[in-house]
Amino acid sequence: MPIIPERVAPAVKRPVRLLLVGGGHAHLSVLAAFAARPDSCLELVLVTPERYQYYSGMLPGFMAGHYALEQCRVDLAPLANRAGAKLVLERVVGLDAQERQLYLSSGAHLEYDLLSLDVGSAVNTQGLDAMGSLGSLGSAFLPAKPLAPFFVRWPHIQADAKATPDYALGIVGAGAAGLELALAAAHAFRGSDAQVHLIGSDTSFLAGHAASVRRRALACLRDAGVQWHAQRAASVAPSRKEQGEDCAEVVLFNGAVVRCQALIATTGAKALGWLSKSGLAVDPRGFVAITAQHQSTSHHNVFAAGDCCARTDTAMQRSGVHAVHAGPVLAHNLHAALAGEALHAYRPRKRSLYLLACGPRHAVASWGPLSAEGAWVWRWKDRIDRGFVERFSVE
Repeated sequence: MPIIPERVAPAVKRPVRLLLVGGGHAHLSVLAAFAARPDSCLELVLVTPERYQYYSGMLPGFMAGHYALEQCRVDLAPLANRAGAKLVLERVVGLDAQERQLYLSSGAHLEYDLLSLDVGSAVNTQGLDAMGSLGSLGSAFLPAKPLAPFFVRWPHIQADAKATPDYALGIVGAGAAGLELALAAAHAFRGSDAQVHLIGSDTSFLAGHAASVRRRALACLRDAGVQWHAQRAASVAPSRKEQGEDCAEVVLFNGAVVRCQALIATTGAKALGWLSKSGLAVDPRGFVAITAQHQSTSHHNVFAAGDCCARTDTAMQRSGVHAVHAGPVLAHNLHAALAGEALHAYRPRKRSLYLLACGPRHAVASWGPLSAEGAWVWRWKDRIDRGFVERFSVE
C-alpha cells in the first residue's frame, strides 16, 4: 500500500506537501534531516504556535538560576529556513484526517499529503478539579505545560516569593518533574523565608525508579527544606485573598490543607482535545495510536512522536528521552514515506538513563536498579542538555 495517496502521483504538477505540526524535540531532528537531504519535489511546512522550542530538560536549571532564558530554547525560524520549510506561527484547533485538512486558530486551513504530529500534551488536572474551581485561581495556578508560558511566568513567581513574607509554593505531582521543580524552586528561594510544598502519594513518588533513587531524592528534599506531603490532593480551590493576590488551597485525602500563593501542577499528561476529534485512531486516553514506526494505525500518511501519541505494540513511559531518541527514526520514516521505501522501527532501550536535577549543581542518576549522585552527575547532565540545544541552534 503506498504511503502517499494516488492523487499525489509524479504526474501531478504541484509538489507533495508535508506538514510538521508542532516544534517538539522529535521535529527538531526532522528539520535537521531535511536540511541535510533537501527534496526539490517537497513543500515542507512547520506549523507551531511559538517561534521558540523550549527544552524541558533545562527547565529546572533555569528555575534554579543556572541558565538564562536564551540558553534553554531553540529558535525554530532559522532551523526551518535551513530545512527549506515555511514557518507558520499559529495554533492548531482541529484536524480532519479523512479530508487531510488542518485547521488553525485564525480560521485558515492547510491541506496536506503527509502529516507529522509532535504537538506535545497538556497537564492532566482532572483529579485536582473536583470542585470545578481551577479556572478561578487566576495567576495562582500554573501547569508545568505548555513550557513557553511557564518559562515566562517563573521569574515573577520567584520575585513574589522573595518579596512576600511567609510565601508558599505548592507543587502537585511527585514524579520526576515534580521532584526537580520542587528542588529547583527551593534553591531559587534561598535567602528568603519562602516555603516549597511537594504533594503526591507515596506510590507515585518517582514511580518506575529504583528504591535507591527514591532514597536519594528524599534526602535531597529534606536537605533543601522542601515539605514533602505523602498524600494525594483531593481538590483545589481558591483561598482567601491575601494583599489582593490570588491564593490556592489544596485539600489532601487525609483532610490536611496546604495553602499557597502559587500552585504548580505536574500531574501527568493529557491528550490535546482536538486529536480525539480528528478521525485518527486514538488510545483510550485520546493519544494518537501509532505503530513501532511512529505511523498512525489508521492513516498511513500520518506520523506522530512525543507526548501526543501512544505505541500500540509496547508500553513506553511518557518521557522526553524517548522523544529525543525517536526523532532520527521519525526523520528517516518521513523521507522513506515520500520515496516509497521501507520504514524503520524505533526500539526503545530496555533501560533509560535519567539525570534528575536537584536544585544546586547536583544531580541524581537513575538507570534501572542503579543510582548515583553528585556534582559530577550535574556536569554530565549539563553537558548533554547544552549539547542538545546547541545542536539545533542555527545562526
